[in-house]
Amino acid sequence: MAGGGGTPILALGALTAAMVPVVGGKAANLGELLAAGLPVPDGFCLTTAAYRQATAGHAASSVGQLAAVHQALKTTNDGDLPALAALAGQARDVIRKTPIPPDIAAAIEAAYAALGNDVPVAVRSSATAEDLPSASFAGQQDTYLNVVGAAAVVEAVRDCWASLWTDRAVSYRATRGIDPAAVALAVVVQRMVDATAAGVLFTANPVTGRRREAVIDASPGLGEAVVSGAVNPDHFVVDPVSGRVLERRLGDKRIAVRPLSGGGTRTVAVSNGGAAACLTDRQATELAALGLRVEQHFGAPQDIEWAIDGGGRLWLTQSRPITTLFPIPQRSADGAATAGARVYLCFSLAQGLTRPITPMGLAAFRLIASSVARAAHFDVPRPHNGPPPYAEAGQRIYFDLTAVVRSTTGRRIVPSVFDVMEARSATVLRKVFEDPRFSVTRRTPLGLLRHVVPVAARARVPETLLRAVFRPTAALRRANRQAREFSDSLQAPAGATALQRLDHAEHLLDTRLFSVVPSILPLPALGFAALGLAGRLLGGDRWDDLQIVLRGLPNNVTTEMDLELWRLAQVIRNDGGSRAAMTDRKPAELAEDYKAGQLPAVLQAGLARFMDQYGHRAVAEIDVGMPRWSDDPTHIIGVLANYLRLDANAVPPDVQFSNAAEEAEARIRRLVAEARGRGRLRGAVVKSALRRARLFAGLRELPKFQLVVALAEVRKQLTLVGEALTAADAFDTPDDVFFLNLDEARAGLRKVAEGGPGGQPGTGSADLRGLVAGRREAYALELARRHVPRVLLSDGTEPEAVQPAGSSGQPAEAGTLTGSPASAGTVTAAARVILDPVGAHLEPGEILVAPSTDPGWTPLFLTAGGLVMEMGGPNSHGAVVAREYGIPAVVGVPDATLRLATGQQITVDGGAGTVVPS
Repeated sequence: MAGGGGTPILALGALTAAMVPVVGGKAANLGELLAAGLPVPDGFCLTTAAYRQATAGHAASSVGQLAAVHQALKTTNDGDLPALAALAGQARDVIRKTPIPPDIAAAIEAAYAALGNDVPVAVRSSATAEDLPSASFAGQQDTYLNVVGAAAVVEAVRDCWASLWTDRAVSYRATRGIDPAAVALAVVVQRMVDATAAGVLFTANPVTGRRREAVIDASPGLGEAVVSGAVNPDHFVVDPVSGRVLERRLGDKRIAVRPLSGGGTRTVAVSNGGAAACLTDRQATELAALGLRVEQHFGAPQDIEWAIDGGGRLWLTQSRPITTLFPIPQRSADGAATAGARVYLCFSLAQGLTRPITPMGLAAFRLIASSVARAAHFDVPRPHNGPPPYAEAGQRIYFDLTAVVRSTTGRRIVPSVFDVMEARSATVLRKVFEDPRFSVTRRTPLGLLRHVVPVAARARVPETLLRAVFRPTAALRRANRQAREFSDSLQAPAGATALQRLDHAEHLLDTRLFSVVPSILPLPALGFAALGLAGRLLGGDRWDDLQIVLRGLPNNVTTEMDLELWRLAQVIRNDGGSRAAMTDRKPAELAEDYKAGQLPAVLQAGLARFMDQYGHRAVAEIDVGMPRWSDDPTHIIGVLANYLRLDANAVPPDVQFSNAAEEAEARIRRLVAEARGRGRLRGAVVKSALRRARLFAGLRELPKFQLVVALAEVRKQLTLVGEALTAADAFDTPDDVFFLNLDEARAGLRKVAEGGPGGQPGTGSADLRGLVAGRREAYALELARRHVPRVLLSDGTEPEAVQPAGSSGQPAEAGTLTGSPASAGTVTAAARVILDPVGAHLEPGEILVAPSTDPGWTPLFLTAGGLVMEMGGPNSHGAVVAREYGIPAVVGVPDATLRLATGQQITVDGGAGTVVPS
């Protein structure tokens, strides 16, 4: 084998998918296509051994120069594009100046001669990291077309090797943490197709995500015109199974790339190129059918380059996975039959979580979801797999909503809930209702009641609601008492073994967590219902008035947390040593000193008090795999540093909050007086409703707060399990346990208990390093994903991608971004785009632009001038907190973090739901 010192050249027909490290992704895929009997032009491949031998070359100085570039690239920040480009240029110069070893040059000439006398060939780069399911390096290295003659082929190979170090390739690898010294390049030399037409074929629609829908772009001549984007091609969408052309759009095709007789290519003008298609419908359907065979061979949708020769024969010149497609949600093996089209809703996004969830976090959710389903009298065969509607995709949680969508009751309730929680999801769901595949089949609410009533009865929901209506203060006291009792009941028994701790964690997830939700949730639900009742009695569209009633709400654990952190900042400001530490040192350094108990006394004690009360919280806190603030206080220390930068003349957040509460009370008095003018009884009911809205609406955060308390305890127990497995040499750090699931952790503990080789207990008998490493790599790749579909269909279609963006439905001026009004007011200031709040820097008064927020973000709200979110609705977490602080907010703004830039002046109108870049 070439990688082990064998021949540096292999025939394409000898290549397989297992040879990617030796021949690169492009070449390996071509070998697979040939093995499957698919039409691929003949050729050969120079393996990575040839590249390594050539770059290890004859001149020791060249070897040293390239190694120096590798080392410099490792230490260069991936955002320093000029430095990366300079180093890339150095690498290219080294390779171009190093002679190709004579034996490799001779092997190239011999392999080329075997194809025929001066046969035109294409010389293409094939990188060892390209065309893989996890990352696409398409277009990162160079291709040379219509190369004629042995000497020209040898030089084209050298140029391909140099193109491993193009600026774009080096930057691409740097952002993905790929070791420069680990990459190598293979080169494919393939007989040229003298194409009458060529182009690209996607076996799944790359825009909508729909599988089994072939998308073809075609142009006359060589496919380079299409691949490079130099031409407006003909565009076909074809159903490859039925052979039906679904869409046909002719491009102007003003140019074509043609081969020259002596080698090379030229670009020629095409007159009247848009008059006729360069493919017949029959050719398009044949091409789609061929693409389907390729997809079936590789087991995944493919991006294919193809050509048609003068005799009308189809040829495939390369194939790679379509890496941009979001995976289709997969239900557990225990799920009911899923024949027919299905609708999946992303629960992760509904919770404001855009990042992936760790494997243990997913395992925890499967168990929690199973406990909810069992409480509602659904059949759950294996709780560790989740209930039948539970699904996962891209390490995010999805639920099969098909039954809901096909129910009259579901169509009425679910979008209404999302209207106030995540408005864009509501819009997409209503679009799905128009699809005839999801027509209503259940018209009565009996099925829903059969599952909801037992849960409500067991949680004594009717009693809670009646108490809230007639004795609201007593209802509030009872809810707070239940929350305290729940928190006090979570600890594991003293002296528990690692296996007992795992048992305790599972017990909390399986039986304890859900119980707190129905006991508290009716109160905030009543609060918002009371607000709605007041709005009806007042008449008209009163949202602008009613949202002011929700400002400065009492009994909100999240705003209480934020204000407590603000008060701590004022204590620090007034203590010289603490203030100096916060000003002069980095948050990460201070976090280490806090854990060692070495901060200035006032700062140490203040942080300790805050952590005792709120240290169980975190960013993305519903994932047990995420460190809590008590594990790593860096984020909180960074937020405190932001608070200390607030101008002394600015209105402090606690005063703003008090002012907002006074404004709400004044608005209540005005609305009650208005209602009383239409009758004393109406006035009394409006007053009672608005008072209960203010008393209970803030409790919307309490159920989740308590769930997070329990999840923090689960995390604590699992960390101790991780410590036991680390001590047994199963993996390297306790946090590795969060890249297992519950069953794998249990199996590891049992192997440790059984003992290692020779019957010695605890001697590495459960080595889980390989499993953990693979999971960490997959998780890191998902962290880089910027777009997550909120609704997906079982054929891969993303409904939001086939309808106009924007949730407001109102016309807007050019450049204006629209979303849902969330908190009234107008502010013009600099935007600050933040994708992760940990370590984020937000200058006082800047407008926070984020994909979504959860309580881990809200400390940033205290000094923000406004808020823009890609997700959410009027009563989503970020919207509620923004109203309470009185900052203008617009939520549900599609792609806000991509369309706005840090430092850009924008105007946020929280009443109109618009964001206008200056």
